[in-house]
Amino acid sequence: MRTDDLVAMLAAGAGAVQPRQAARRYAIALGSGALGAALLMDLLLGPRHDFAAAILLPMFWVKVAFVTSFALASLVAAARLSRPGLSLAWVPGALAAPVLAIWLLAAFVLVRADAAQRKFLFFGDTWNSCPWLIAMLSAPVFVAVVWAMKGLAPTRLRLAGAAAGLLSGAVGTMVYTVHCPELEAPFIGFWYLLGMLIPTAAGALFGPRLLRW
Repeated sequence: MRTDDLVAMLAAGAGAVQPRQAARRYAIALGSGALGAALLMDLLLGPRHDFAAAILLPMFWVKVAFVTSFALASLVAAARLSRPGLSLAWVPGALAAPVLAIWLLAAFVLVRADAAQRKFLFFGDTWNSCPWLIAMLSAPVFVAVVWAMKGLAPTRLRLAGAAAGLLSGAVGTMVYTVHCPELEAPFIGFWYLLGMLIPTAAGALFGPRLLRW
């Protein structure tokens, strides 16, 4: 029997995973992973010193809305890829929508800005550390999401690993917003996204090994 035939047979015989079981595993994983990321952020970085004032600014909530909507779409992607036979359907569009929205806002901001300001709007003060800090904070989330996903019999392991990394990066970014001082759309649309793509790439690379069952 060829390997492909064996994988198809195992997937066909895996049986349906109860939705409540999947929801329970992801609730545990995201709760514990987010807590681990928050503790890591608090110990190594700390909240921004003017956090109380920052939450009164509209762009703070634009940033939160972008990351939250991306996290929700990546959660659906990870949940569907955790179980055999489920298609992604509309999920790629849901992932693309917040990215396109923040890019449109970033383009609007850059067009209206003076030429001398555009470099700062894009790079901010933390471009060289932001993606790596997001990736660091996503690590405890990634471990927890892989645990949740592996118990639900995924079959497309590389794609499932990428989804686990994307979800982990999004949750890590949500935690990072408490520390990050940057509020400009061009910065958020590039460097935040890059930070989320680092664990995505790691998940795609290591997914077939970590999620094998």
